[in-house]
Amino acid sequence: MLHTRDLAGTIEVDGLRYEWAVQREPQWCTVDGWKGMTIALRLHDAQREAILEFPMPSARRSKLQPQLRRPQVNQRIIENGVRAALAAGWEPVSRGKPVVFGVDANGC
Repeated sequence: MLHTRDLAGTIEVDGLRYEWAVQREPQWCTVDGWKGMTIALRLHDAQREAILEFPMPSARRSKLQPQLRRPQVNQRIIENGVRAALAAGWEPVSRGKPVVFGVDANGC
């Protein structure tokens, strides 16, 4: 049996179903350096997205070469992200551009 990574899914928070997807894995940017993973959240059948921006993992093999791995995504991280985005003012049923939230190194 092959091991597959979860890059998208759904989660229920407070009786509402949210869809999530990994939008960007950690990558090198020539302008900004290393950028962490981002996850897009959307209330099922709603329009406005929330984007969670995670920092680059701090574990390094050396000063010049960071440890290249994607942070683990699990139900707890997604649920905390939904709750934190809602508490910060995300209105998933409104219209408009995606709202971007920076996540600290300890989680949401």
